[in-house]
Amino acid sequence: MANSLNIIVYSGTVDKLIPVGVLTQTAANMEMRVRLFVTGWALLAFKKDGYKDFNRMPNEFSDLVPALMEGMAKTKTPSWYEMVKTAKEMGDVKIHACSLMTGVMGLKKEDLDPIVDDIVGAASFMQEVQGEQVIFI
Repeated sequence: MANSLNIIVYSGTVDKLIPVGVLTQTAANMEMRVRLFVTGWALLAFKKDGYKDFNRMPNEFSDLVPALMEGMAKTKTPSWYEMVKTAKEMGDVKIHACSLMTGVMGLKKEDLDPIVDDIVGAASFMQEVQGEQVIFI
């Protein structure tokens, strides 16, 4: 489907989650179908209330974090979480948590934030987006 955005979300750092939020909300605004497959360290940000407690940034950019946060506050830019949540309210946006990594981390569906639709395996996600472009963040 040419009118879709599919993202494998691996990184759990805010500098990567912000683009996930921006792209997801933009695609939903454009009436595109969006599928996120959340795996790796990103799962920590998608735990229940994880977006409140999990605000990691890469060490190499630690000196830039205050300016980023100040700039986002000054421009009233919503958090990555608010962007994704808004996108889900607007359109066809599904968030799948990786079954392998949730198992490894000892997470169950009830441990995840309500914006996560389900827990699926990589094969299920790849079947759902078969023939479509997938990006990795």
